[in-house]
Amino acid sequence: MRTIEATNEWAGGGLGLLACRYFSLIGDDALRRFIDPGILSVLDAVFGGRITGDDLQRVADTLVDLDAFLVDKHDRRLVLDLIEEPKRSELEDRVGNNIAAARHWTDSEVKEARGFFGLDEEKIVPPPPRTVEDLEPDYGLFEYQRKAVRQILPLLLDDERKAVLHFPTGAGKTRTAMHLVAHFLSVYEPSVVVWLASSKELLEQAVDSFRAGWSRLGNRKVKIGSMWGERSPDLNEFTDGFLAVGLAKGWSTMARTDPDWAVRLSGRTRLVVFDEAHQTIARTYQQVTEELTLNYKCSLLGLTATPGRTWADIDEDGKVADFYARNKVSLEAPDSDPIGYLIDMGYLAQPQFHTMLSESGVTLTDQDLSRIAKEIEIPGHILESLTMNKQYIMAVLRAVDDLIANQHQRILVFAATVDHARTLAALLIARDIRALLVLGSTATRKRERAIRDFKSEDEQPMVLVNYGVLTTGFDAPQASAAVIARPTKSLVLYSQMVGRAIRGPKAGGTETCEIITVIDPKIPGFGNIAEAFTNWEDVW
Repeated sequence: MRTIEATNEWAGGGLGLLACRYFSLIGDDALRRFIDPGILSVLDAVFGGRITGDDLQRVADTLVDLDAFLVDKHDRRLVLDLIEEPKRSELEDRVGNNIAAARHWTDSEVKEARGFFGLDEEKIVPPPPRTVEDLEPDYGLFEYQRKAVRQILPLLLDDERKAVLHFPTGAGKTRTAMHLVAHFLSVYEPSVVVWLASSKELLEQAVDSFRAGWSRLGNRKVKIGSMWGERSPDLNEFTDGFLAVGLAKGWSTMARTDPDWAVRLSGRTRLVVFDEAHQTIARTYQQVTEELTLNYKCSLLGLTATPGRTWADIDEDGKVADFYARNKVSLEAPDSDPIGYLIDMGYLAQPQFHTMLSESGVTLTDQDLSRIAKEIEIPGHILESLTMNKQYIMAVLRAVDDLIANQHQRILVFAATVDHARTLAALLIARDIRALLVLGSTATRKRERAIRDFKSEDEQPMVLVNYGVLTTGFDAPQASAAVIARPTKSLVLYSQMVGRAIRGPKAGGTETCEIITVIDPKIPGFGNIAEAFTNWEDVW
């Protein structure tokens, strides 16, 4: 444990105490109290002993959100009781109250304390205006995306009012679709656009994309509704706006509590968007879709990178094509090679795919294997036991080492759970690799700072470890490599993770990229994305 001379170490000129300086003064035992015990035990095991000193401080700088501790009245005393004179008196003078009363501080007193630790929001000073300048749209489209909009809009307004937009992973299906969504809402006032998807990730992505798109393309105030999981908006009051509906939620509501919700909503709905359109002809999903589009004025837009359902049964794939009146708009490319075209034109980076096997030693029972085979996704308890295993964690760290050795400057790591992400970030930092951590719960200030650092021109290699943010507006085109450490059976989810690292120069990314997928041989692997994209062209 570090020892300190209070009269010297805590002395200062009355300018507060930065959070990183605070961590350096309180000692190892106190500092470990700020870190989750479960994560600490994994860190100690992988580190080969009790993590201490500068290694522990670097871990704390990443994992500990001092701001959150100050805001919580119960945690606040843990922070404040460790401050010694003269900084203790300085803080009390600034706050106007003593530390003993910290649990009862007002919001303004907490704000003063946050300022003392240097946690105030940074103010960005805008550059001075120029006399003449080029104006880039905040939510613009590439030429091939604009062409697709021009081609598909008439199909959505003809007699059938059905069409599929077919773009490969990373080509911007959602962004392109949001221009169509904005068009329908702007032209038909009031009206509702319903976005259907089967996963929480896709639904969250849709809501965030609509929020970003409508704020730039919209013409009035509208509602944004979420209907999945425990979210159940009052549909009788939803008359003008964008409604994201989970297919499972929509069907369960129809089957159990409100059989006519889709029929009632159809009278106000002018566009239904089905994300991952190859799922449309599943019996329950098809019923939800058909009831939402009962209004003859309603259009149906399908989105997919894989416009077939089974990958093998051409009859089933033909049913998908028939459902959308065999109207499909694809990215037009020479030699019918859309992915090659996007790479050649600089929209996508040239990817190199590798797998790294990890014999985790985790024992899967017959029951576990049966659940993996039957369920849409890998059960959470299996993911937890696998990814928090020492051997699996070491395999991820080796993958990062390999990418840094290959001169990659910006590396994304997709973790399987929150604790997995925290542990990986902590271990990378302890090994003197600059690692940033972004979770769905990360405070806006810390998230913006991490992304700003990751996007900077700093020549030091950086690793951004994340969980739960890949479909919530997060974008890092500077990334030239990714480690996918989140086992999944979902081609959609895997494609989204890959898509974060294959942005080409025209999208602000790199010419080439490298993708390493860390797998346990016991867990099902991943399909070939390029093959999945081109597999059903003959059906259409």
